[in-house]
Amino acid sequence: MQGNLPPEAQEKIEELQGLQETAQTVAMQKQEAESGLNEAETALDELEGIDEDTTMFRQIGDLFVETDYDQAESDLEEKQSNLEVRLETLEKQEDRVQQQFERLQEELEELLGGGGAMGGPAGPGGPGTGGA
Repeated sequence: MQGNLPPEAQEKIEELQGLQETAQTVAMQKQEAESGLNEAETALDELEGIDEDTTMFRQIGDLFVETDYDQAESDLEEKQSNLEVRLETLEKQEDRVQQQFERLQEELEELLGGGGAMGGPAGPGGPGTGGA
């Protein structure tokens, strides 16, 4: 069906498909960052209930290396901070992709004479265009 579309409309559809893939990638990265942040916050909460003289270990690859309380706390706080920044960046990127998607969708509808009856892309989280 896409062969009957004007070249400009085909380009817009391809751009929409690319944005949809980008949105999925960003969503996956955001989910990973949220998970890491939750783990760091949980570990910091647990650390509060541990005596500072307790022997602790941190995992480095397949090894466990002894560490002290202050270093463990510092490492977790740094990890938490980095993940918060990463999450904020991903949320902004997610918003930009959504705005681009909506703009391209409007442009495509204008190119096709406002005909939303073609069943175009359903958005970054939608089922896509099904074209190949």
